[in-house]
Amino acid sequence: MITVANNERLGIALMVATTFVFSLQDGISRHLAGEYNVLMIVMIRYWFFAAFVMTVTARQAGSVRAAAATRQPLLQIGRGVLLALEICVAVQAFVLLGLVEAHAIFACYPLIITALSVPLLGERVGPLRWMAVGVGFLGILVILQPGRSVFSPYAFVALTAAGMFALYGLLTRYAARRDSASTSFFWTGVAGAVVMTVVGIAFWEPMSSGDWLWMTLLCLMGALGHWLLIRCYEVAEASAVQPFAYLQLVFASTLGVVVFGERLEAHVVLGAAIVIGAGIFALSRERARSRR
Repeated sequence: MITVANNERLGIALMVATTFVFSLQDGISRHLAGEYNVLMIVMIRYWFFAAFVMTVTARQAGSVRAAAATRQPLLQIGRGVLLALEICVAVQAFVLLGLVEAHAIFACYPLIITALSVPLLGERVGPLRWMAVGVGFLGILVILQPGRSVFSPYAFVALTAAGMFALYGLLTRYAARRDSASTSFFWTGVAGAVVMTVVGIAFWEPMSSGDWLWMTLLCLMGALGHWLLIRCYEVAEASAVQPFAYLQLVFASTLGVVVFGERLEAHVVLGAAIVIGAGIFALSRERARSRR
């Protein structure tokens, strides 16, 4: 009988739901950031997220104090701040590039994690995974089309967001060697909320009642998405469900085309397919290696 602790079918369903919710969140963020300052939008979002994080981690650890207990506070604060800043950069990329191109470029972050895991974490990456990294970045070049008139310097904003998120992922792996997942999750929300309040409060501006409804929905989508992700990793191995995270590109691109009137360029589709294929191959090799 399949136990809840290793239910891949349920885990995959939860990951699909997670990517759908996060895509809606990105769409709302794109709308609000087009009307208001990005720092203010992310700051309000983090207030709600921090409250959600403290509630969840206190329940898991027994108390807020227990959840906050860490043997590496500077690392935990640093990764929390990094994620908050990465979200600001990513949302700005949605506004500058649109959801389709921003997500197509951002899809390379697992490959960046693979490449940086060697010098930063001392992990071993075999020749086939290095080949996947190389192919994936060729896919990014297909998307960017450097040297052609259609190349946009705004693409570097999305690439920066991908690099920041990859570094956050590596720091999270490193933090997991000494702290529990609850502790890392706690500092992700709290450190991010503090830094966003410090940098964002000066950019406060009035928001219409209609957009406050969108803001509320954005906060709820964020909490729901993270709850689904937590449940996903509770019931299935990360390596089994991670390939389905690429569906966020599909959902977000559909939203970009249908709602925001973005164009689905052939070179973006081709490049994204190359990046996703390389990423899934790298993930499959990592999963095979971990089972040896």
